[in-house]
Amino acid sequence: MKATGIVRRIDDLGRVVIPKEIRRTMRIREGDPLEIFTDREGEVIFKKYSPIGEMAQFAAQYAETLYKTCGLSCVICDRDAVIACAGIPKKEYNDRKITPEAEAIMEQRQLYTCTGKDALHIVDGTAGVVSCLMPIITDGDITGCVASVSQKEGEEVTSATDLEIKLIQTAAGFLGRQLDS
Repeated sequence: MKATGIVRRIDDLGRVVIPKEIRRTMRIREGDPLEIFTDREGEVIFKKYSPIGEMAQFAAQYAETLYKTCGLSCVICDRDAVIACAGIPKKEYNDRKITPEAEAIMEQRQLYTCTGKDALHIVDGTAGVVSCLMPIITDGDITGCVASVSQKEGEEVTSATDLEIKLIQTAAGFLGRQLDS
């Protein structure tokens, strides 16, 4: 654990303010859920809670199925990082932070499709380009996204097909409903 040197007092309602610098570094936004842990030495640990992270194994199986049955390379992300992927190198994508551009598109709460001119990367430093991306919405909140990733380095960027779009929308809708229940 890393010491910050920042000390905060608990108010009369039991609240403590997490400093802005830590919130910014850890990408903690207003309304984000945090898990609270304690250990035997009396430490209290706050950890960002990811509902999709809780179902990472299921998400990985879903991504694998999309790839094996439809040949669709895809990633499933929470709001910060890639949780599961299939059809692309797992070492390059899994547990890597998503790009600010992908995060901004997710915040729009709409389907994104590549127009053929732009090249959106879900993770910096990778060759794969996002063909389409659909946010996962649970109880009215954005919890992550599903994106199809295509193109190898040097290939021309192409628009997503209708089938690809429907598969990504279905995956995002299904995962959102799984998290609702």
